[in-house]
Amino acid sequence: MNRTEVKKSIAQNGDMEKINALSRRELKEDEVYIFTAALCDNDIDRDFERFSVPALSELALLFMGKTGIFDHSMKSSDQKARIFDTFIEKSDEKCIDGAEKYVLKARAYMLKSEENSELINEIDAGIKKEISVSCTVERKICSICGADNKKEPCSHRAGEYYGDKLCYKTLENALDAYEFSFVAVPAQRGAGVTKAFNVTKEKTVDDIIKTIKRADGEVVLSVSEQKKLSAHIEELEESASIGEEYKSKLMRDVIKLLSLKLTGVEKSTLSSVVSVMTVKELLSFKKGLEEKAQSKAPQLLNRNEKPKSDYSQFRI
Repeated sequence: MNRTEVKKSIAQNGDMEKINALSRRELKEDEVYIFTAALCDNDIDRDFERFSVPALSELALLFMGKTGIFDHSMKSSDQKARIFDTFIEKSDEKCIDGAEKYVLKARAYMLKSEENSELINEIDAGIKKEISVSCTVERKICSICGADNKKEPCSHRAGEYYGDKLCYKTLENALDAYEFSFVAVPAQRGAGVTKAFNVTKEKTVDDIIKTIKRADGEVVLSVSEQKKLSAHIEELEESASIGEEYKSKLMRDVIKLLSLKLTGVEKSTLSSVVSVMTVKELLSFKKGLEEKAQSKAPQLLNRNEKPKSDYSQFRI
């Protein structure tokens, strides 16, 4: 058994299909409360155990469809939620020993019923946050001697140092996953309910940043949310790139026109002046310079037209 934290979330594309694959009748979006939970990770926990990264991948499959309960109770009346999706996310943080940190997360749902309303309110308020998972693994490897303590117990005690090396047990080869439970003190420090936000409502990167800043605590994105945010950022970057190209061309055009007008001014000086202009100012300058150049251009004769003369210079 390993413990870990729960974050309020919202329905995403495809969520209801996955939920209804588990339900006996078709549920509507307004009937369910969805949240994202960090189940476990590969960091060393309070019991001085850690999951291997391959074990997290195995648990991701095993936890699909599993139930959420209270304090690992075996009573069916204590069943409150069910996992309908899982994913592994690389954390920005590092493990205690400096290793890359990976977190197994799950999206779960519960009914918006009168019976569950108190629990939903407590999740929203951040009171019911920490969770613990129950599972079994085949191997339990000692970090000091490499012995599989499931088969051959060694003398090294988890949590103690041998020389400068901490003893902990790595849990490998996940065999089964049973449930996740709301608890008071999880063994894994980062396990629990996480927060999420609706990217589709955001229009600019500034809006997204404001949303993240307004969040009380960390903001965790599911795989679907990451894809939406990534696509959103790519669109903004593409628009910005096109805008920069357009502005660069405008700057070159204005510098060229100014060079013709101000022949004694160095090009580097003109570039410095033009570089601080906005697109609107550049367009205005370009239009004005082009109109001035046109009005002062000599009128050209038609190719087939001969110049007329009244021979007045020969008159006496």
